[in-house]
Amino acid sequence: MALAARVERGLYKDSVVLMRVAEALTRLAGVREAAVLMGTPANKDVLDAAGRLTGDAKTAGPEDLVIVVETDDSVTADTVFAHAADLLTRGAPVPGAVGVTPDRPRSAARALARWPDATLVAISTPGAYAGAEALKALRRGRHVFLFSDHVPVEQEVMLKQLAEKKGLLVMGPDCGTAIIAGTPLGFANAVRRGRIGLVGASGTGLQQVSCLVHQLGAGVSHVIGTGSRDLSDAVGGVTMRQGIDALARDPMTDVIVLVSKPPSPAVAGTVLTRAVATGKPVVVMFLGGDAEAVSRAGAVAARSLEEAARAAVVLARAAALNRRLDLQPAAATMAAPVDAVVIARARARLRRGRHRIRGLYSGGTLATEARLVWRHAGVSDEHTVLDMGGEEFTAGRPHPMIDYRARIDRMRREASDPAVAVLLLDVVLGFGAHPDPAEVLVPVVRDTVSDVIVVGSICGTEDDPQRAPAQAARLRDAGMILAPSNAAAAALAAAIVGAAS
Repeated sequence: MALAARVERGLYKDSVVLMRVAEALTRLAGVREAAVLMGTPANKDVLDAAGRLTGDAKTAGPEDLVIVVETDDSVTADTVFAHAADLLTRGAPVPGAVGVTPDRPRSAARALARWPDATLVAISTPGAYAGAEALKALRRGRHVFLFSDHVPVEQEVMLKQLAEKKGLLVMGPDCGTAIIAGTPLGFANAVRRGRIGLVGASGTGLQQVSCLVHQLGAGVSHVIGTGSRDLSDAVGGVTMRQGIDALARDPMTDVIVLVSKPPSPAVAGTVLTRAVATGKPVVVMFLGGDAEAVSRAGAVAARSLEEAARAAVVLARAAALNRRLDLQPAAATMAAPVDAVVIARARARLRRGRHRIRGLYSGGTLATEARLVWRHAGVSDEHTVLDMGGEEFTAGRPHPMIDYRARIDRMRREASDPAVAVLLLDVVLGFGAHPDPAEVLVPVVRDTVSDVIVVGSICGTEDDPQRAPAQAARLRDAGMILAPSNAAAAALAAAIVGAAS
């Protein structure tokens, strides 16, 4: 086994390309691990924590591209580096990407010089430079989709205040998902156009709601991401307020849906007042938030992402009939009822002594929702959910929505634990996600279903590059039990082990 690093001085590639190259390298025979990233202090800290900051990587600067590989004796690091150079030169493929060209501008100014009619600039650079590029775009009168993270909160506040003065929108920093007038940005899904508008601080939360709306036969007008810190006291909900105002003005939007983890109380009050004042029906899903406060404000409080989608579709159909419905949140359920037959068959397969659930998630919001479903059902703390998209699991690795290796390794490890009965997974499809999750999941599902029950849900549609129905068919054939939503999957897992009534 050998660990080696190579640094390409002054070579910048955006984070999505770097993740794709890293994934391609790990597929090579003889490669155990591969990290491809910019040499920012934050990224070097990640490599150091993972024990992979070696050789020239230690001296790399933020403008340098770093490749670190761990190989076995069957392949040399130089062979892997040569393959990486080829991928970086000709461009690693991004399945389903829209409007991607191999020769992308390296600054907002150059991009706008090439496409002067563009109204929005998407930025994915190291956080140290992202704020400056966003500022250039704003000064030139363009909206900003800021995928980058590690942007100081002070810069975020400055950018958003400037944008608000100019009548522009800054989605981000750390904005993973948006769909503007049918155009997907970041990690998003192929959903039909419709009359439901979403604003949210959660990437996978927005993906789940938009996909469920699609599956229920309705569609979305726009999906506006705010960035994970927008609803904090420091930022004040600037982008969410702007998003609400934009959807209020939009004649193609009949219903507004807000999605987030609980905002600060002061920001929540401002946001809810703004949303209800639009006069349009409003559905609010603040994960673990105060549902009664939402109801008192005059909005529909949803306690799961599935419930938010269902309520939005009902309200949109009512609006189409020019009448209003009074939805009572008190009558809401966390998820659709689970199938008693499926539960009975799964329980019959359980081995003696196996009684615990392990949730292995790629979506942070979906992981949080699973915990909330269990808390609502009174599930004990012996059942755990891991957000494997968190920094502690992605040190030197691509995100698990792109690279399934870490989750697969963990699946095998958990299945070998004689106390584990159920593995609970999310499978997130869409633009930028893994091109074929079933290809890598089917073998491990087949290997583990003799010991554990594998339960999950697919966040995606039939129009996504990965084709959700085809993915579902292959996973079911391998023995995985699929539920119609993440909340339903969490409830099903609990019911199988008898952890909830």
